Amino acid sequence: MRLERGRRASLALTLNFVAFAFALSAVTTSYWCEGTRKVPKPFCTGPVVKAKQWFCIRFNSSNINDTRLVQYIFESGEEKFLLRKFHTGIFFSCEQAADMNGFDCRDFFDIAPEHERGVLWLCIVAESLYLALLFTGGALMMLEQCPCFSVMNKLKISAFAAVCTALSGLCGMVAHMMFTTIFQLAVAMGPEDWRPKTWDYSWSYALAWSSFGTCMGSAVTALNRYTKTIVEFKYKRRNIAKSLLIKQKMMEKDLPDQMWDMCLTAVPADGAEARPPPPPLNGHKPSTGAPYVVEMVGGGPEPHQGRGVYC
Repeated sequence: MRLERGRRASLALTLNFVAFAFALSAVTTSYWCEGTRKVPKPFCTGPVVKAKQWFCIRFNSSNINDTRLVQYIFESGEEKFLLRKFHTGIFFSCEQAADMNGFDCRDFFDIAPEHERGVLWLCIVAESLYLALLFTGGALMMLEQCPCFSVMNKLKISAFAAVCTALSGLCGMVAHMMFTTIFQLAVAMGPEDWRPKTWDYSWSYALAWSSFGTCMGSAVTALNRYTKTIVEFKYKRRNIAKSLLIKQKMMEKDLPDQMWDMCLTAVPADGAEARPPPPPLNGHKPSTGAPYVVEMVGGGPEPHQGRGVYC
């Protein structure tokens, strides 16, 4: 049983560590959402090259007032547009550069609608609380493994660890939902030079929700371990109290020690209510170790069907 409790503690600590690693990876990356933006091709700059530059428009005429320039742009249709990839996180939003090499990043705070930036701040605060409480729960679980604490102190530490981990999971869930809300608002009301054509959730978002699920699994495991240990303690205390009560009754009636041993054997292992079977034969206890009723009659114990001492 001690080994089983140790395994549960190790499982809760492992799940906590995995949840913290997932959450930290999700918060520090900017791949919560990704998609494409439709933008017009810029004019090509620099020296003329033989290869066609598909990401920009180049004209033979260097005269800006040349009518062929306007006519070409008007008739080119979809060829004058680019689909630039972008990815967005809680802190940054990055978009492909004009030459399609590398990414240019800017603060997501500048992209969010001005009247909704409070939601983004709440999201950041909730994510910070999520990481802090998750780390605190893991630290308490590691502290619980120390052999210098008593069993009761370990139980208290386990309870605090379970509560911190469960609270961190709730904070993480709220933070993830807030980011979803603020991103959708930015898509609908954000600046024109950022609004995406297509978008979807990416791997950082999946990591964030995986962290939440693992965190709640750690909290449930720690709480289950604490509850199971408390139930075991209560069960053992009830059996000890029952044994002491039987011994006290035996001492009051001045019964021999052999009868005390018989009563200890007769105490049921599952704590169920015992029913008196038929009385013992020839003064010997039943071979099954079942409880029975004895009563003092005269100078010694004799089996009786009426009131007596239950073992």
